[in-house]
Amino acid sequence: MTSQLNVDTIVDKAGTGGATLSKPTITEMANTSTYTSDGGAVTQNTVQGLAKAWLNQSQNNTINDSLNISGLTDNGVGDCTFVFSAVMANVNHSLLGVMNSGGNAANIMIIHNTMATASGRCRFGNYAGSGNSFTPFDDNSVKNTTHGDLA
Repeated sequence: MTSQLNVDTIVDKAGTGGATLSKPTITEMANTSTYTSDGGAVTQNTVQGLAKAWLNQSQNNTINDSLNISGLTDNGVGDCTFVFSAVMANVNHSLLGVMNSGGNAANIMIIHNTMATASGRCRFGNYAGSGNSFTPFDDNSVKNTTHGDLA
């Protein structure tokens, strides 16, 4: 026999704040789920605030660990394309990348120069501001995170 509990709000015993849920484990969250900010003034959509993909890759463009990444293509020195397992809703998602300098100069930049719903392309290397020159290199530790809406 299965049961269903339909409620609008779950609060603590005193009725003053959110309740801590333990068992049974909640396995699915609706895409309309919201949370209230620490100060209580703002309500935001929980699902929209989550990272939809992340990638930790090595110098030889090997995936060390990832979420929602199905593959990685080496396009040349300091240039790779990663493929999403579940595609993004549009090309207006946000990509953020960081890397270890790998012993190179401190002027490090990751450029996400191709935005697509099924993949992301990035270049990484040194950027010398005075000459506006970019020197790509393969780094030993690159991390990318993608935020946006899944299709």
